[in-house]
Amino acid sequence: MKPCPLVFTPIFKPRIWGGRRLESLLGKSLPPDAVIGESWEVADLEDDQTVVSRGPAAGKTLGELVRLWGRDLLGAASLFEGRFPLLIKYLDACQDLSVQVHPDAAMAQRQGGSVRVKNEAWYVLAAEPDSCIYRGLHAGVTEESFRRAIADGTCAELLTRIPVRVGECYYLPSGTVHALGAGVVVAEVQTPSDVTYRLFDWNRVDAATGQPRALHVDDGLACIHFGDQRIAGEERTHVASVWTTVTRLVTSPSFIVERVRMIDGYDGDIPYAQLVIWMVLEGAGEVTFADGRERLTFGRGDTVVLPAGLADSRLKTLADCLWLEITLPQ
Repeated sequence: MKPCPLVFTPIFKPRIWGGRRLESLLGKSLPPDAVIGESWEVADLEDDQTVVSRGPAAGKTLGELVRLWGRDLLGAASLFEGRFPLLIKYLDACQDLSVQVHPDAAMAQRQGGSVRVKNEAWYVLAAEPDSCIYRGLHAGVTEESFRRAIADGTCAELLTRIPVRVGECYYLPSGTVHALGAGVVVAEVQTPSDVTYRLFDWNRVDAATGQPRALHVDDGLACIHFGDQRIAGEERTHVASVWTTVTRLVTSPSFIVERVRMIDGYDGDIPYAQLVIWMVLEGAGEVTFADGRERLTFGRGDTVVLPAGLADSRLKTLADCLWLEITLPQ
């Protein structure tokens, strides 16, 4: 099978803090009556494999395609500890997420297995008035003072609270304490890791168990990067042409995130020679390939993976489009 454009069936994740807004915002067909916090669009993890929903590769998992296509999928990019190097999601926070931190390189090396470095970025799709995220610590916070604040329930007072608006994007490298605030929906781009160390959960009780959710304070504190909280990689650049505008949002060692706007009626060759992912937020279009014999249509809520070895392909926009374009450092 030659490389072809890919759209996967999402994996919906019920979460105590989730809701139903992925239905109205992105057209997701959520399970009835379920409280969904996450939609995993592209995943290659031990227990979670997205499956191609349509096209010549329908029915194959992402892990199978990594093994089948190799460089024709990834191009010059590398696997991430043997796996597809990105995990692509949407998150719907109807309640505050826990105060948490992700494994850094030192923790991943000590623990091994599924404990991998987790760098991620959030692009804000919706934000209720006065909603926020928490990212980083106030100046002077130490491991000892933060441990005390976790114990007495005041750790939120030591976090940097950032009011958010639609269209903003935030990079969260591993070791950064953070929490997604209630009322915010984000697109999330991250490395393929599902390990989170929960430090504080707002004294919340899980209705399903009647108990608070487990915390991972010791492991989490071992990962936190105390001291200088400045984060590089969010410097924006902007390029415009007749058909499109491209805004660089995040440049990191793990991924690059750009916001792309394309007007209705564009019809041209797809020029990439690298792996590219589109998280389609608005509009519709189609990709033709296999010398024009095959086509993949896409619309709002679809995540399209374009393999590096995709040949003779063209893009046609059928409406004004907005998507996040994710690539990998070469």
